[in-house]
Amino acid sequence: MEDHGVRAVVLESGCPSYAPGDVIRFHGAFVDKEHSGALCMVALNAIYPFVYAARRGGSVKDGPVQCPDCSECVRFRIERLD
Repeated sequence: MEDHGVRAVVLESGCPSYAPGDVIRFHGAFVDKEHSGALCMVALNAIYPFVYAARRGGSVKDGPVQCPDCSECVRFRIERLD
């Protein structure tokens, strides 16, 4: 089965831990800590299904994926690195 690199890019943020343009990179099942910013567990829960699909070669949602923390909304774009 294919295993692509994936990145999540912050588009908008009301969270003090993220700023627009921040990136989280994934290689296989792991976070690339050397090339990633902070990773909140709530945000990871929101983006995980899309990261997994992209990693396995599936289609990636065009629109943003939103973290469900209502008071500190963060919107991500998920990109497969081919």
